[in-house]
Parts: sequence; structure tokens; C-alpha cells
Amino acid sequence: MSASAGEPNFCPECGNVLPLPGMSQTVRCPRCSFSIPVIEFSGLEVCSAVVFNPVEQSAAALEDEEGGSELKGPVIDRRCARCNKEGMIYHTRQMRSADEGQTVFFTCMHCRYQEKEDS
Repeated sequence: MSASAGEPNFCPECGNVLPLPGMSQTVRCPRCSFSIPVIEFSGLEVCSAVVFNPVEQSAAALEDEEGGSELKGPVIDRRCARCNKEGMIYHTRQMRSADEGQTVFFTCMHCRYQEKEDS
């Protein structure tokens, strides 16, 4: 199978990503040692693009986080420290290193008071 039959950025033998052509006359796959002459890459152009989220979309996401929409998530029987009512929504995040516990964030369903607990 020749490299021109498939995608030139990938090895036709094993599918591994081929390194960029350098100063040598051949490009060699680091996985299976397949080699192809550098001349095969003549005239090829590599393009890339970075796409950022529109400002409007970012503002909407920020509004959701600040309480612009209804709270969603699992509810537990935990008493709010501010309004003293039962029922808080929680979510977890790995804020510290992987060998330490998660941080649990609680939000009161009634007054939206937030607290955290390191577990």
C-alpha cells in the first residue's frame, strides 16, 4: 500500500502519525519502521485553525453559573448554614492532586448559598 493512497500524515502500515519531514531523505515511522521518500511530501501544505467561542455564548454560560437559570443536580438532605432549610444540590470537582480527595460544592435550593467541603 502506498502513502499516496491514504492520508499522508499517517503510516499506511500501522496507522501511526508520521513525523514531519526533516533534513533526511526519508520519513520513517517510529512505530513500525515504515519509510517513505521525502519527495512524496512535496507540495503538501499543513493547515491548522483555532476556533474560539463567541463572546455571546461565553456570557450566557457565565450567567448560568451565576444563577441566571434554575439549579440542576442531585439533591441531598443537608441543612443550609444560612437559611437553616433542608435540601442542597451538590457537585464534585478534582481541585487538588489526584491522590487527594475531591472537593464537594453544595448550593442551597432556597437561598442559593454556596459552601464547599474537602473530602
